[in-house]
Amino acid sequence: MPKSAANPGTKSSGKSSKPAKSGTGEKSHASRKASPPASHAGSHSASLAPGSDLLTLSHLSRATIENLFALTTELKRDIRPFRHALDGKAIVMLFEKPSLRTRVSFEVGINKLGGTAIYMDHGKQRLGERESVKDYALNLERWVECIVARVYLQTVLEEMADASRVPVINALSDRFHPCQALADMFTLLEQFGTLRDRRLAYIGDGNNVCNSLMHAATILGVGMVVVTPEGFEPPASVIDDCERLAAVSGSELVITSDRQKLHGCDAVYTDVWLSMGQGAGAADEAAKRRARFEPYRVTPELMALARKNARFMHCLPAHRGEEVVDEVIDSRVSIVYDQAENRMHAQNALLVKLLGNQ
Repeated sequence: MPKSAANPGTKSSGKSSKPAKSGTGEKSHASRKASPPASHAGSHSASLAPGSDLLTLSHLSRATIENLFALTTELKRDIRPFRHALDGKAIVMLFEKPSLRTRVSFEVGINKLGGTAIYMDHGKQRLGERESVKDYALNLERWVECIVARVYLQTVLEEMADASRVPVINALSDRFHPCQALADMFTLLEQFGTLRDRRLAYIGDGNNVCNSLMHAATILGVGMVVVTPEGFEPPASVIDDCERLAAVSGSELVITSDRQKLHGCDAVYTDVWLSMGQGAGAADEAAKRRARFEPYRVTPELMALARKNARFMHCLPAHRGEEVVDEVIDSRVSIVYDQAENRMHAQNALLVKLLGNQ
């Protein structure tokens, strides 16, 4: 399947860029002049055109995501009209990292849509070790219609997308987690009926989940406050991307270490303090992070800083007692399992858009 003919050289798409640590302190989207990020040379489409890649959300338009959410609603309400959407389509799933939600939601969703899911475990042998990523991709494109990859390095995804004619979907990398962010924003839309004038707080490590949430929020016009300990902010290049997107959508983006900035937020989102692959085997690193992040644990007292009945969100798995306590994650305002369910529905919509026979 040929990829979209989108111009890879355009600077307005907001493509992925190399990581760089941001400075400390609080910033609003208007306080810094964004610089164009380095672009990935693979195929991008602002409209999720059939055959295009999804490596990050940064190049998508607001209308594209809203249309995807409309299709997600359809699929969630009644999947029966879509039972043959992926008939005759094979999707290979390359997983370097362990997974519950990503693997099951993709595999079950593909099967429900009539496709064939092929799972390949790369937990012990990383992509590029046995043969080059390029050669691997050029083989896969001869047999399958799509590559879903959960990897350690974003650069591996970019190399695979550059080489392959079939769509490559980022199912998680060190830089981004776009499918998670799509499901999360759809979950907020379900909860509130609209995203207009909503405000999302993310508290904890400025990691891959945070990066994709920032992209989604600033594209959709959702206000976002990112609260991290100093030195753990999202990469400067991602902040630059999001400031540019916010200037278009009217979203406000604040990066701060001040927990009091949760005031007025409709949802509070957190993630683990130490992601898979960070400081592997280094107990000292884990202990240092726990000490730095201790004040950012989501407790009932911290939730009280947000709006009354503000929703609690987490991409899971959660380290209960570390980044969040049981009293919050098990409370009536917690929507973590709605997020998990919606992973499948949002990914189904994405697959139909990129591959569907409709």
